[in-house]
Amino acid sequence: MSGALLITGGTVIDPAAGVHERRDLLIRDGLVAAVAPPGDLDAGGAEELDAAGCWIVPGLIDMHVHLREPGYEYKETIASGARAAAAGGFTAVACMANTNPVNDCAAVTQSILERARALNLVRVYPIGAVSVGLRGQQLAEIGELREAGVVALSDDGQPVMDGSLMRRALEYASMFGLPVIAHAEDRNLAGGGVMNEGAVSLRLGLAGAPAAAESAMVARDLALAEQTGGRLHVAHVSTAGAVELIRAAKARGINVTAEAAPHHFTLTEAAVADYNTNAKMNPPLRTETDVAAVREGIRDATLEVIATDHAPHHRDEKECEFDAALNGIIGLETALPLALRLLGEAQVTIDTLVRALSVNPARILAVAGGSLAVGQPADVTVIDPKRRWRVETDKLLSKSRNTPFGGWDMVGQAVATIVGGRTVFRAAANERRKKSA
Repeated sequence: MSGALLITGGTVIDPAAGVHERRDLLIRDGLVAAVAPPGDLDAGGAEELDAAGCWIVPGLIDMHVHLREPGYEYKETIASGARAAAAGGFTAVACMANTNPVNDCAAVTQSILERARALNLVRVYPIGAVSVGLRGQQLAEIGELREAGVVALSDDGQPVMDGSLMRRALEYASMFGLPVIAHAEDRNLAGGGVMNEGAVSLRLGLAGAPAAAESAMVARDLALAEQTGGRLHVAHVSTAGAVELIRAAKARGINVTAEAAPHHFTLTEAAVADYNTNAKMNPPLRTETDVAAVREGIRDATLEVIATDHAPHHRDEKECEFDAALNGIIGLETALPLALRLLGEAQVTIDTLVRALSVNPARILAVAGGSLAVGQPADVTVIDPKRRWRVETDKLLSKSRNTPFGGWDMVGQAVATIVGGRTVFRAAANERRKKSA
């Protein structure tokens, strides 16, 4: 049996197929060939992966990363980002358009896809710009981008301040079946704030961005989505107000989805207290009330996606005074254990997490994955939920080191990442793979 892999001993968690029980999984020719009770499948000549004590889930999909190539390869490349993704358990990533040049034309999209194909690691899906050059003045050539292979549109990093342009983006994107991913920030309200506006910013003497800068823009974009019928996806939701607006909009039937980033459901603005630039991000870390609201939003699927907003920066761009430091942190290799914390701390079920990390991103972007049903591409993540490890920043595979989680003790980790039937990552310890007899 050439090109076959039998994963045994684990618990298959596939919410799309309604499966959550001990099963063995056979992969053949890049596809899921069978899912059966333990011991029912004949390994034959297949390689065997012992997954005892592990969860076998549809490959994780991160629909919000910044791979920095082309243009900023000193921070990250498609290759280094793909390796970090695989190590974090992600079988696919969607990369934002704020490269240099901006991904606002077919040539850049095709270049990213060609580079990813040559690497042959995880699946890479380009996201095209909403506006030419991310300048928020003129729509990008959406049809050209769609034909070249983008899976969504976003000016992420820059809000689309012109409401008329956002309205037309939602209208045109719908014609091509694409969601518009909103960086929800009213820049006028944010007023150049470098952290959350509140008691902490006042004590530190730093300019604050109020929570209203996010919720005001979310309210506008929801109104536009309701008017146009367009597909709106709200990125990195960080405030209680925005969560409530999205929950109410869904109840009214508005075509909206939304995501939360691990740092926004793990950290509060207190992480900035010592002027830690690795806690500087946009949107900023918020209050305990906001963190609780984001967690509840994940629990009840108001925020149905967990995405990293992986944003690598060079050391020199972070090791400087707080006001001058760039926004963002890396997240591909720490997202999974941070999400697993929600199992105990926020009453989120593992099925809900698998939906948020795999099923729902696949559905929203209309890409492969999100299911382990027979005949589906064999994109699989094997998770050891009890594996303990420490975040050692010098061992991370991303090219950058800007994380506030350095030195943290984590529980839970991907021990195998399989893309199209190929194992692209195996954890160094706890060797499980063996040739069947």
